Amino acid sequence: MTKVLTDTRSIRIKGRSFLALVLSPEPPLDAWLTRLDDLASRSAGFFLGRPVVLDVADLEIDRAGLKKLIDELGQRNVRIMGIEGGRPSLFEPGMPPAMKGGRPAPDIEIPAEPTVEPVGAASAKASASSVLVEPQAARAISSIVIREPVRSGQSVIFPEGDVTVVGSVASGAEIIAGGSVHIYGTLRGRVLAGSVGNASARIFCRRLEAELLAIDGVYKTAEDMAPNLRGQAVQLWLEGIRSWQKDLTEPAAGQHTGAGRWRK
Repeated sequence: MTKVLTDTRSIRIKGRSFLALVLSPEPPLDAWLTRLDDLASRSAGFFLGRPVVLDVADLEIDRAGLKKLIDELGQRNVRIMGIEGGRPSLFEPGMPPAMKGGRPAPDIEIPAEPTVEPVGAASAKASASSVLVEPQAARAISSIVIREPVRSGQSVIFPEGDVTVVGSVASGAEIIAGGSVHIYGTLRGRVLAGSVGNASARIFCRRLEAELLAIDGVYKTAEDMAPNLRGQAVQLWLEGIRSWQKDLTEPAAGQHTGAGRWRK
């Protein structure tokens, strides 16, 4: 005998937060796109495969101009997942959706090899390509410790606070932290501190050989860094709105810190 099941099955809908980069174009757009090309050429793969939100709140643009801008970004492999700050008249079917109310995401992505130990909690070893921590648990964690080197192609994303790496960060690897980043080794990859809007974040490393550094969206690529800073133990922070400064003090235990001033 055949029995037909006619009961409908429910659809599960979940809420989840993801960390995305935000691009805020500035007029004139041609010059801004040139600067974007310059960043991409000096930090290969920076935008590759990343979700990006386009912030047009401070940009005077019409629908045709917005579509052209999205197309220009698409040709550069910059995928726009949503548009923030746009008037309703700017949107039409087929365009990325309007977004608002962005906030720091509580999820954590950790590479497979490194062991991550939340400060003040039991350590845990990653058993898959990434580990996602439930929001309620993440809010209780202010920092994490990576006890192994971060290898090329790996990403550590922790918007809830500080990241400490007991080892080096290889070229092609990256650390994205909502707070400060401490690296007890050579920094050859990319570090983005204060990624969710924290201008007081800092970057510390024992040896600077970085491809890209950023604090609260203000960035410097390898070509922009003063030659005398490379190979030095450094502490980096933002001074004012648009400037960078390095610690000029002589740390204890024979460590040396480079000196100089960077401006965007």
